[in-house]
Amino acid sequence: MALNSTIFKAELQIADIDRHYYHDHALTIARHPSETDARMMVRVLAFARHAHEALLFGKGLSSDEEPDLWQKDLTGAIALWIDVGLPDDKRTRRACGRADDVFIYSYGGRGADLWWEQTRDKLDRTGNLTVVNLPFSATQTLAKLAQRSMQLQCTIQDGQIWIADADRRVEVDLTILKMPAPRSLR
Repeated sequence: MALNSTIFKAELQIADIDRHYYHDHALTIARHPSETDARMMVRVLAFARHAHEALLFGKGLSSDEEPDLWQKDLTGAIALWIDVGLPDDKRTRRACGRADDVFIYSYGGRGADLWWEQTRDKLDRTGNLTVVNLPFSATQTLAKLAQRSMQLQCTIQDGQIWIADADRRVEVDLTILKMPAPRSLR
């Protein structure tokens, strides 16, 4: 018998000073039975960092054809593809061919470091890929914010992210492992 996803609700207030984006979002997040709280909260963080009215959660772990988050333009073309975790290089190259911009949010401490060492050369030629690594300790603290019903505030300024609920505040320092080529060179 297949297990169903667990539904989480989040009221997310975003103050992204870097992008001048100030909005509240009511999120419904389906957590796959094999997904951890840390992974789910990294998806929420990625949503906050790229928040847009057209940004949606994809099937993620349930499908090889959809990312964790994505944004399509008015024609249906994929403008933004976001994967969380340590995706395989073939999936990432395929995503880079389908989307204008691709982001990977890796996490997991030493495991993420090993993944990047093994994957970096295979993804070197992808001109529209950004790879961001999150510190292990931050993702573990983010996981403690996970509740079936959440009220979260997210502030983004100068590339730093703070996510808080009524009791805790988590500062997340992002490490950029790979940046895309300038658009004029693509």
